[in-house]
Amino acid sequence: MTVPTRLTDRKRSAILAAAAEQFRTHGYENASVDSIAALAEVSKRTVYNHFPSKDLLFAETIMHMFESSAGMLELGYRPDLGLREQLEELMRQKMRSLGDRDFLDLARVAIGEAIHAPERTLPILGRLNELEEGVTRWIRAAQEDGRLKPGDPAFAAHALQGQVKTFAFWPQIAMGAAPLKLDEQERVIDAAVSMFLAYFAADSQPRA
Repeated sequence: MTVPTRLTDRKRSAILAAAAEQFRTHGYENASVDSIAALAEVSKRTVYNHFPSKDLLFAETIMHMFESSAGMLELGYRPDLGLREQLEELMRQKMRSLGDRDFLDLARVAIGEAIHAPERTLPILGRLNELEEGVTRWIRAAQEDGRLKPGDPAFAAHALQGQVKTFAFWPQIAMGAAPLKLDEQERVIDAAVSMFLAYFAADSQPRA
């Protein structure tokens, strides 16, 4: 991740980090701008200069969380390597990002707000849907190389990652389940990649 060099960028980064901690710890309603400013070591006025409202600060915190997580998935497509090998490494990266405790805690707050205050959260989810993350870019490149069937790469990415999230995200978010052990992660990855290739691999590609 790039380290901000300008003072204003450093302050913005500090505010987002403090907001993430406060929202994770106290939830949206109980997190205060005063506490966020104190934790970020800036004035309350500075917080509002960067983020005119608490709603906007919450939205930008969620966006920053997603972009940081998605940014971890930057394995570039390689035509000289097998699809399975590359997909398995992508899903291992996804597992690591989903297993981050801070990520899970803030995601839990965001999902709770989507249920209790959809008018606040739905616009954020709409913005998230517009982002193209690393898995989608990888799939697009493999399609252009003729190794995956043509189609909507975002749909294919959701199909692949949905299998992983079923075991390594939603149980932790909704039921407080423990993170998967390494052997359990590998079992989920193997199944997810196998099902993905069985459906999306081009006819000339081996299914194994």
